Amino acid sequence: MAAVLAFAGSNSSTSINFKLVSYTASLVQEHKIQLLNMTHYPFPMYSADHERERGFSNSLSELRDEIEQADGLIISVNENNRNPSAYFKNLIDWLSRLDRKFLMNNKILLMSTSPGAGGGASSLSVINDLIPRFGGTVVATFSLPSFKENFDPDKGILNESLAAEHRAALDKFLSEIA
Repeated sequence: MAAVLAFAGSNSSTSINFKLVSYTASLVQEHKIQLLNMTHYPFPMYSADHERERGFSNSLSELRDEIEQADGLIISVNENNRNPSAYFKNLIDWLSRLDRKFLMNNKILLMSTSPGAGGGASSLSVINDLIPRFGGTVVATFSLPSFKENFDPDKGILNESLAAEHRAALDKFLSEIA
């Protein structure tokens, strides 16, 4: 049984990426899954001055430890102006200062969604290119366009083709961590 850590790249209490990652986590049956709500992980904006004066927070160290102990990660990144959110980029900055290879040996299912037809694909692409720098391996990706039209909290992904694509990405990820 593998350990899977799942979270969204958003700290919004109404995050649609958190809804997507929660749904995805609910489909994982044969592994131990831990779902993190990033609203509980507030971090100041990274600066070398802050790091020098105050060091690293306990919650950052604990998050890094949870990532390190996981066999795989399910991450859904949000998008602001065709880029990852400032929150997620800040999180990466802090984690990489604590440990440059904070994703070492992690297999990752990388997802995104947005209200628009692009499904957060621009942000997904940026993060997909960034992850190997920190030692992680993206084994599958999935982008869900037009979240409000294609997702129902009780039923999941409504569009059959998108649901099949999502399931295939999840299955590929699960086979990699097994």
